[in-house]
Order: sequence, then C-alpha cells, then structure tokens
Amino acid sequence: MKFGITANPHIPSALVAARRILTYVEREHEALIEADLAEAIGRRGFPLAHMRPDVLLAVGGDGTILRAAQLSDAKIFGINSGSLGFLAEAYADEVEGYLDRIARGDYRTEARLRLKVTVDGKRLFDCLNEAVVHTAHVAKIRHFEIQVGGTVAQRVRADGIIVASPTGSTSYSMAVGGPIVDPGVDGIIVSAIAPFKPAMRPFVFPATQDVHVRLVKPRECLLVMDGQHEVVLKGTEDVAITGSERRATFVRFRDDFYRRIEEKLSRQ
Repeated sequence: MKFGITANPHIPSALVAARRILTYVEREHEALIEADLAEAIGRRGFPLAHMRPDVLLAVGGDGTILRAAQLSDAKIFGINSGSLGFLAEAYADEVEGYLDRIARGDYRTEARLRLKVTVDGKRLFDCLNEAVVHTAHVAKIRHFEIQVGGTVAQRVRADGIIVASPTGSTSYSMAVGGPIVDPGVDGIIVSAIAPFKPAMRPFVFPATQDVHVRLVKPRECLLVMDGQHEVVLKGTEDVAITGSERRATFVRFRDDFYRRIEEKLSRQ
C-alpha cells in the first residue's frame, strides 16, 4: 500500500510522531513524504499537491489536516500529535493498529463538504472549514452585505463575516455564536464577527446556493481561507462561496461526532 505522510516539521511533537510513523510504515509499505517534512529528516520528498497516495497520513493538529484537505484529494487519516485535534481520527501513540487495519481495507470513508471560493469569478482555494472576510485594520468595522440567490439576506456592520461549512461549524464560526451543524448536513453557515447590532443572528443556507459577501462601502479587507491563505481585497470585489464539487474524504473507524463535541468542547 502507498501511504503519504505530511506534518509540520516545526512542531516538535508532530516531527517526532511523523518519524516514528514513517519507520513503521516502511516496514511493509511504500511511503511518500511531503517535501518540508522530508527536508527536516534528511529524506527525498514531494510537493503535497503532487503526491498520489492511497491514504494520506496528516500528523499534527487541525491546521495540518486542513492544509492536507486543501492541497490533496487523497483519503486523509488525521493523527493527533498533542493539540485539540477535533478533525483527527486517532492519537499518535495508538496509530500502529489503525495503520494495519487501513492496509487490510478495514475502514470506512466519510465525505465532507468543501466550500468553493471565488473572487470576481476567479476560483481560489476550496475550504474545509471556512472563508472569512474581515477588516484589514484593528478596531475598524465594515458594512457588509450578504446576498443569496440574487436577494439581499442581511446587511450588517461588523468586524467581519465567517462563511463556514458544517465541519467548520465547530471552529471559528462557533466562537462567534454560530450553530453546531452535523457534518452530514449540506449547509453553509454565515455569521458576523462582533456585529455592531447584537441582534444579528447567523444564517444557514443550502450548499447549492451562491452566498455573496460584498461591502456596501469599499474598504480594504482580508479574505482568509481555512486560516492557511490570505488575499488582500480592495473592498470592491464580489466574494462568492458555494458548495464545491470536490469533497474531502476522511478515513474513519468510529461514528462519534457528538461524543467528540462532548469531550472536546463541552467539558470544562
């Protein structure tokens, strides 16, 4: 079997875990190592977007898994090396048994909605969690307009707008008061960051709709995709977000979305 391995080599716990996992994988399988990780351990590597593994092992925290989902269409097995790891399926110290099961085909896959992001018709990166349009200057609110299906759904003065997938509903969107949405729902959640009028409430739209985020008065903003990529906006652009035709695919052994919420988000 051909495994891909990606990890952030600048995080010591992820680097240690990736080395150990690589040693285990190479006993019986082929391993493709992402370029940055390969350089850190003195091996030959490949750009993540060019790797074609049977399963991609993303070792680290949720940021590493989000990056893997942006750059690869491979099946992803998330391995938590010590952080919150809401998207991960296993911890690094228990991964060997899971890798054996993957090699035998003893697992299921789960498809997750990605968000397609375009700016003035130009397609950018797909997002697994969220696309955020926010002010480029501290303490300067912007006047945003949200359109769906050619109709204005909301005008709001706020620090920014978060457009999230159900996967992202337990991340930044939740932090600003957005709802937790089951990942089986094909929906797009739109929430405001620090709205001037607290009565503003989040919306959930069908993923088949095009959600447009515009500024009523052009002002410089930033578009941030999954916390990985930033684009400077003049404020005149039309940012459109809809469900992508590309689904992210995860290797799963459990159906424990609500247990994860209880363990990682609800307990004090």
